[in-house]
Amino acid sequence: MSTSSSADQDEPPADSGRESDRAVSRSDSGSGEDSLDCLPDCITRCPLTPSLSPQKRTTSQSKTEPPLLRTNKRTIYTAGRPPWYNVTGTTFKEAFVIGLCGGSASGKTTVANKIIEALDVPWVVLLSMDSFYKVLNKDAQELAARNEYNFDHPDAFDFELLVIVLRKLKKGKSIKVPVYDFTTHCRRKEWKTVYGANVVIFEGILAFANKELLKLLDMKVFVDTDSDIRLIRRLKRDVSQRGRDINGIIKQYNKFVKPAFEQYIEPTVPLADIVVPRGGDNFVALDLIVQHVHSQLEKGKLRWDMSALASAHQGQPLPETLSVLKSTPQVRGMHTIIRNKETNRDEFIFYSKRLMRLLIEHALSFLPLKPVSVETPQGGVYDGMWLSGKRITGVSILRAGETMEQALTAVCKDIRLGKILIQTNHDTGEPELHYLRLPKDISEDYVILMDSTVSTGAAALMAVRVLLDHDVPEDKIFLLSLLMAEMGVHSVAYAFPKVRIITTAVDKEVNEHFHIIPGIGNFGDRYFGTDAPSDWCESDDGMDF
Repeated sequence: MSTSSSADQDEPPADSGRESDRAVSRSDSGSGEDSLDCLPDCITRCPLTPSLSPQKRTTSQSKTEPPLLRTNKRTIYTAGRPPWYNVTGTTFKEAFVIGLCGGSASGKTTVANKIIEALDVPWVVLLSMDSFYKVLNKDAQELAARNEYNFDHPDAFDFELLVIVLRKLKKGKSIKVPVYDFTTHCRRKEWKTVYGANVVIFEGILAFANKELLKLLDMKVFVDTDSDIRLIRRLKRDVSQRGRDINGIIKQYNKFVKPAFEQYIEPTVPLADIVVPRGGDNFVALDLIVQHVHSQLEKGKLRWDMSALASAHQGQPLPETLSVLKSTPQVRGMHTIIRNKETNRDEFIFYSKRLMRLLIEHALSFLPLKPVSVETPQGGVYDGMWLSGKRITGVSILRAGETMEQALTAVCKDIRLGKILIQTNHDTGEPELHYLRLPKDISEDYVILMDSTVSTGAAALMAVRVLLDHDVPEDKIFLLSLLMAEMGVHSVAYAFPKVRIITTAVDKEVNEHFHIIPGIGNFGDRYFGTDAPSDWCESDDGMDF
C-alpha cells in the first residue's frame, strides 16, 4: 500500500494485478489473523514471544509493508492508545473524522499524509473511497476493459457499505474494509481488519456526495487544485505508472473525469469547513487543520483517578459473577510456595503451572453445556454433555498472562489464541493499548481472557473493552487470574456485570503503588527471571501509576 504519491488514485489503475491497498492506512497494530506480528522497541522480548519484532507505524496490517510515513528526519512510530471509555466501561468519545474531498489528482492523499505527520498522534486511520467501488457485472467489466466505464460517477460506489463501515469505525468498533481488485473489478475474499482509531481521515472524490456520509464527518476539507495541474498530474501518473497512452487518458478525462467534477464534486465546495488551495503545499491551511484537530482531541480527554477508583467500592460485598477456586489444603499449599519471596524460580514456575491448570479446569465448568448421547464401544448409550457453542478462544494480556496459555492448550485441544499488550503511560498514569492480535470471527466464540494478577483492574478493563469492540458478547467473556485484589474485582464487575470473573484467591488490599497486599510480587519478573521495564502494565500487580 502506497500513501506517498502526490497524485490520488481516484480511478482504477490500468496495470494488471494492482489493487486498492492504499485504502486503509493505519498507525496501530491492528487485529485479526493478518495483523502485524510485532511489538514496540521499548518492550523487552520475553521467552514466550521470541518471534515478535519491533513495531513501526505502518500502512496496513501486512507484515511486509513499510512504515506509513517516513520523513527525511524520522520515521513515525506507534504510540499507545489511551482509554477511550470511562470507569463504567462505556465508550465516552468517538473517533474524530476528517473528510477530504477534491477532484482526481488534486493531492488529497498528500494532504492526508501531511496531516497525519503533523498531528503526530497515535492510532490514525486513513480510509479511501477506492475500497468501496461496487463489484461490476460482466457487461460493466467489458466497459471497464475498454476504459468506457465511469468510475467517477456516484453510482460506481457502494455508499451503503461505506456509511456502515465509517459509522462503526467512528464509534470505536472493529471493522472490516473490502479490498477491491481493479484487475477483476471484484472484491477480494480477504478483507482488511481495522480497529482503534483516534482520528480517521476519509478521502475520496465524492466524499461529500452522500447526506448520511456527511453526518459522520467532524471536519470537512476540500482540496482545491487547478484543473490544468490536475490533468498534468493525471497524465504523468497514468503514462509512467500505468502504461497508458496519452490519447486514451485525455479521452477518458474529457468523457468522464471532467464532467463528473463539474456535476458532482465542484458543487460540494460550499459544504467544506476549510478549502485548501494548492493542496499539500499550503502549509498555512494544514496548520489550521492540525490545530483544530488537536483542540478537539484535547476536549475529549479523560483522566483516570485511580485513587477514586480504589475507594469507590470499599465495603461492598464481592459480586456474584466472581468465582474463587475452593481453598483446599493443596491450593493453600501452592499459594504458600509461590507467595514466599524465598521460593526459587523453578519451584515458582512449577507450582504456578499447577495452579493455572486447576484454574482453567474450574473455569471450564462455567461454560454452557448441552445434553448429548453417544454410543460406547460396547454398543451402549451414554447420556453426556457437550459444549453449547462454536468454540473457545484464549486471549492473554501480555506478558504475564501469556504464561497461562500452556495450561489452557493442555486442557482445550486445538484452541485458538490471541494477545493484547497494555502498558502504563508514566506521564498520565493511564493504561494504554499498544498491540493486539485476535483470531478471526472471535465474536462467535467463548473467550477466556487471561492475566496472572489483577490489582486495580485497569488493564483488565481495557482488554474487556477491546473484546467488546470486536463484538464478543459480554456474557461470553471469562476473566481468569491467579490472584486478584478486591479493588480489581469490583472495578471489572462494576463496568462489565456480565463478565464471569474466576481466580484462585482474592486479597483485600492494594498499597499506595496499587500493588496487591499481601500479594505475590511481580509475577512476570519472578516467572521469567527478569527485571521488567517499569512501564509494563502486564498484570496490574506491576502497574506503575
